Amino acid sequence: MTSAETGNEGWFSDETATFGDRLEGARQAMGMTQEDLARRIGVKPVTIEAWEHDMREPRANRLQMLAGLLNVSIRWMLTGEGVGPEEPDHNEAAQDFDALLLDLRQVRLQHQRLGETLGKLEKRLRHMRPTAAGDAE
Repeated sequence: MTSAETGNEGWFSDETATFGDRLEGARQAMGMTQEDLARRIGVKPVTIEAWEHDMREPRANRLQMLAGLLNVSIRWMLTGEGVGPEEPDHNEAAQDFDALLLDLRQVRLQHQRLGETLGKLEKRLRHMRPTAAGDAE
């Protein structure tokens, strides 16, 4: 099944995507970091980075592991044809963004309130400070 048949046209261009592009896209679609993927297939993160930058290619056994972990076909990994990852859900990303923005606003309000409380405490402490004349006695 090609990307046009699955409705993913435009996400990966079969004409321009490299093995590294497809590997990176499939990894990200699964929500994995390079470190996560490296740990799961038993290589160093720099190896994943080299594969994604098309500086090196995995051996057949690693390619099979990658395809299985990333839920894509080996054929897709190599050529861009066949079963690839589903297009990212942009609605989910928008919801995550909105939730993070709301959390950020709440933290900012908490920070502002804490600043006001600190100011009041500092003012009370200044009023409680003994005077210089009282210290001499």
